[in-house]
Amino acid sequence: MTTESAAAAAHATVYGYPRQGPNRDLKKAIEGYWKGRVTADALHRTATDLRRSNWRELADAGLHEVPTGTFSYYDHVLDTTVMVGAIPTRHRDAVAADALDGYFAMARGGRDTAPLEMTKWFDTNYHYLVPELGPDTVFAADASKQVAEVREALALGLAARPVLVGPVTYLLLAKPAPGVSADFDPLTLLDRLLPVYADVLSDLRAAGAAWVQLDEPALVQDRTPAELNAAARAYRELAAPADRPKLLVASYFDRLGQALPVLAKAPVDGLALDFTGPAAANLDDLAAVGGLPGKRLVAGVVDGRNIWINDLEKSLSTLGTLLGLADRVDVAASCSLLHVPLDVTAERDIAPQIARWLAFARQKTSEIVTLAHGLARGTDTIAAELAANRADLASRAASPITHDDAVRTRTAAVTDADARRSRPYAERVLAQRAHLKLPPLPTTTIGSFPQTGELRTARADLKAGRIDTAAYDQRIEAEIREVISFQEKTGIDVLVHGEPERNDMVQYFAEQLTGYLATRHGWVQSYGTRYVRPPILAGDISRPEPMTVRWTAYAQSLTDRPVKGMLTGPVTMLAWSFVRDDQPLDETARQVALALRDEVNDLESSGTSVIQVDEPALRETLPLRAADRPTYLTWATEAFRLTTAGVRSETQIHTHMCYAEFGDIVGAIDDLDADVISLEAARSHMQVAGELAAHGYPREAGPGVYDIHSPRVPSAAEAAALLRKGLEALPAERLWANPDCGLKTRDWPEVRASLENLVAAAREVRGDVS
Repeated sequence: MTTESAAAAAHATVYGYPRQGPNRDLKKAIEGYWKGRVTADALHRTATDLRRSNWRELADAGLHEVPTGTFSYYDHVLDTTVMVGAIPTRHRDAVAADALDGYFAMARGGRDTAPLEMTKWFDTNYHYLVPELGPDTVFAADASKQVAEVREALALGLAARPVLVGPVTYLLLAKPAPGVSADFDPLTLLDRLLPVYADVLSDLRAAGAAWVQLDEPALVQDRTPAELNAAARAYRELAAPADRPKLLVASYFDRLGQALPVLAKAPVDGLALDFTGPAAANLDDLAAVGGLPGKRLVAGVVDGRNIWINDLEKSLSTLGTLLGLADRVDVAASCSLLHVPLDVTAERDIAPQIARWLAFARQKTSEIVTLAHGLARGTDTIAAELAANRADLASRAASPITHDDAVRTRTAAVTDADARRSRPYAERVLAQRAHLKLPPLPTTTIGSFPQTGELRTARADLKAGRIDTAAYDQRIEAEIREVISFQEKTGIDVLVHGEPERNDMVQYFAEQLTGYLATRHGWVQSYGTRYVRPPILAGDISRPEPMTVRWTAYAQSLTDRPVKGMLTGPVTMLAWSFVRDDQPLDETARQVALALRDEVNDLESSGTSVIQVDEPALRETLPLRAADRPTYLTWATEAFRLTTAGVRSETQIHTHMCYAEFGDIVGAIDDLDADVISLEAARSHMQVAGELAAHGYPREAGPGVYDIHSPRVPSAAEAAALLRKGLEALPAERLWANPDCGLKTRDWPEVRASLENLVAAAREVRGDVS
């Protein structure tokens, strides 16, 4: 095909779309089902309506092909586990008895069965459920969900492309099942899995699918020759049947590197590649391998992970170059639009001029369609759109919101000494133990306590003017008193105030810092029915006044036990925001760190002896390629130390991380120089304790013994068993007892019972070690 004909054939598509609906309809229906207020039939009807609404919306916007199979009740990787029949043994009876309830039990846990482990989806804030596989795993195809959805879309008269997690990525994301040797490599199951995928592809072709997309994002990470050979073998086999649908293999989040020639040579019908951010290197790499002659290229030129408008002229230039490298070039976002909110026009509190700098899922879809039109019909046909885009880009670049001379002067004056504690840990720990007088295996929680309906109502009433500030403050004080009283009665050693005043661990701070914008409807799925509203970091950052001191000091006034001050760290403030893309991340991180440093120092001055600065996103934001990691970890750990280094030696600095693979960053955890770290460990069976020990980590640590993402109440015996497993790796004087994460999403009855069991377990094990 000539360059001209490749352009004329250009179509617009996306890989996925927000699942929740305009008003988080899916979340409400699922949680209603869990509570018995919504029937299974009603839940299925809601899901069907949302799917069809999304597809019609995408088609009406001008997409030529809509994705199917991306809609999920909880997680698309869990959906893949069901599709290939890899149900863990402990959940098989529940799935056989009731497929829907069994599905949710795998995600959340059953009455007596633990859920699957949950961790971050590459370097995003989305969480997936980790497949559990072993040498005895038997796969069996069940494409009923995928087939039903493609038939739904086709029945609406739409061109539909099913999207599946690819077999290589599925196995590379998996872990050995409980009881299986840690040395077991799930990729050894590839030959057993490929016939199942072939069956699924055959079923989809029979259902009418002309194309099927197989997502292989794991191939953008550093891969061994054996793993690359496995990918080559997988797609030779899947492409072999004559009656298969056409295969589109997709990657995103980074450059493919050595995997690109492997996929380019594979006998598949097309590739979908990311051309944004670091993945822009795919352009030169694709040219170096001779392009994709005779194949389809879906070019991800619109950033699917951030919310800034696209530079349309720059993207058209990239697309123009790509025209000579493939038989057909289509236009898409860089990845699924699952990672961005739905619609900017719903944000009435953002000034219209600033809103024009932003693109959520609907606006990104419009950008994709505009680019496809321009590519196919010439830029003259989109002249008005290009002019408006140039004006909006210029408006943002010139805005005073993006530049504060005082902030930049302060940031430029930072020295290495500003990011170092005045005394080494070996001296600090003695001062802290003398000051705090904690027992062995001290107990604490991670920060938040349940956000009750009454609290949410009070916050809404304040915003709507139905109550005044004084009445709201009284409600917050009452909640803090209840939380402090409960912790004292339960016997917890280091208390928290429970964070009743906070809507979200990032948004709460963003609303009090200059340079941030908040949304009302910018919901993004984090996991299951948990949605967050990432704030928008648009300009230079400073802290006009204290943010947490008042409520922390009030809580401390109610007890003689230490109450932790609770902050969100600079890396997480960036990672869980839509961060500005017009300056280096390390510069933005230093600005946030200096603002938080002021808060840390004010907390200490108010009498707070324990201060926790959470950095759950430190691992999440780790670059996918090893070569890119040292630079990131240098500025990320420096930003944490810049936040915390200004306190006295007897002030104990904690940090917290959850739901990630920590083994990759144990050295960086050490470089944080925090006095205590708490980490998720319950679902991973204390794996991180061994990783800390293997590194020679010298400080105190609290690997979690209570999985807060499940409604299950762990018994005291379970918690004690995990603590004893922790003691196999860490000495008692350096081990803490705590939950995996904050308790905001849990209900009070299960929190009370779980924390009482946690304290009982700590006392039991404390007695053993004493």
